[in-house]
Amino acid sequence: MEAALQGKAVYGLTVGVGWNKDRPIFAMEDGKKVLDADLLEMSRTFNLSSLRAHGAGIGDPMPVDDVRAAMAIRLNQIATGRTGVQPAVAEMYRRFIEQGITPVVPERGSVGEADITLASHIGLAMIGEGDVFVEGERISAAQALNDAGIAPLEPIGKDFLSILSTNALTVGRAALLSEEVREYLDLQTAIFALQLEGFNGNIAPFLAESAEERPFDENITGAEKVRSALKGSYLWETSANRPLQDPLSYRTMAYVLGGAYVALQDLQDALEIQINHSDDNPMVVVGAVDTDASSQVASYLIDGDVSGAIYPSANFEMLPVATRIEALNTALVRLSQAITMQTIRLENPEMTGLSRFLAADGNSGHAFGAIQKPLVSLLVENAQIGAQAPVASIAMAGNIEDLNSNAPLSVDNLARILDNMYWMSSIALLHAAQAVDLRDSPALGEASDALLEAYRTAVPFVEQDRIYTIDFANGYEFLRSGG
Repeated sequence: MEAALQGKAVYGLTVGVGWNKDRPIFAMEDGKKVLDADLLEMSRTFNLSSLRAHGAGIGDPMPVDDVRAAMAIRLNQIATGRTGVQPAVAEMYRRFIEQGITPVVPERGSVGEADITLASHIGLAMIGEGDVFVEGERISAAQALNDAGIAPLEPIGKDFLSILSTNALTVGRAALLSEEVREYLDLQTAIFALQLEGFNGNIAPFLAESAEERPFDENITGAEKVRSALKGSYLWETSANRPLQDPLSYRTMAYVLGGAYVALQDLQDALEIQINHSDDNPMVVVGAVDTDASSQVASYLIDGDVSGAIYPSANFEMLPVATRIEALNTALVRLSQAITMQTIRLENPEMTGLSRFLAADGNSGHAFGAIQKPLVSLLVENAQIGAQAPVASIAMAGNIEDLNSNAPLSVDNLARILDNMYWMSSIALLHAAQAVDLRDSPALGEASDALLEAYRTAVPFVEQDRIYTIDFANGYEFLRSGG
């Protein structure tokens, strides 16, 4: 508002509303300049029409948790003091979160340069338009505001832009997914420990002494995770029947598993920066000064009752997050490959010393001979999904917006890969548990032993051929519930 009084261009207030350049934007009240009432009304009209015009998503509604995460993130970013909105905007986010009012937001329609066509639905709900979810019921936003005793938001100035020009929806989903990935990796670590015990594998590649000789973060992290899961295992005791070197899918697991953990941590580090800093354009900085002493920078400075600057920015760019999501996707596809090969190797009596296809005594049927196929099909699917999201861009918005990160697609890919991996781990766990029970190992690792005991309450030992589809589903639900 101070910038507008000084005749500086302010998007949505002095420009972008069709205001005539030769017409004064202020009036005098009690000898002091105030913004012209007509201008303010035009800004309000422009805010409303902009929220409506950007409500252009497609598909089913996003999950409530994803939208709530986005609102929490956006409120946190507004609290940095870099958005230049009315306090009423922050208050509206707060009340929506606390009172369980969740705007209905379509799942698709963003190219990752701010989720403008999706986040607009949050702003529309704030003004009483569109639908919301309240306690699982879909009702009109107008009714929800009335029931909660909340007056509709009256956006002005930069309000609409800060509501819709944010990546909070994509970031919120990525943040929630990243925690799901961490939970999955912890489970998969225990599954691998059980696989190694079923395989009668060699633990030498996971020794601290070995890892520290080549101190990549991946190697050190993965080796430590495996050692911890195998604490107390019989594998620490010498055996004349144990191979000196296992297949690479087992031997290199510290790097593969550790690579996923490291990629995940890189993503979460980037998400912390994204969540805790404004992604606004323009960026409003109270108290900013011209450190460059240049006329260009000075043109953005405001000096008046409120001093600071309004800087054009590219802070809506999602590449720092998107590229790390892509890196995690790649790491998970590599882990998919390892899981597939480890599981298939467990069926080979020449490698394990166990029965062919892990058949129990008295089972003359197929045992696990046919169930490699769904595992491989999931691997192939993950390899296709994990290919990098397209980097090609289509110029939009009058050839101004000619690059896009496609971050939402990368997040979608992460969700699909992760779900497939839960199914893959279910199949792997079926094999590992069967192998360990056939081996009748004297002692298992603390993590693998606890996992096996819990798993056997959901999926019993395979005595005779049966419908494995049921076992896969039960194992999937077991792992999805936390194992």
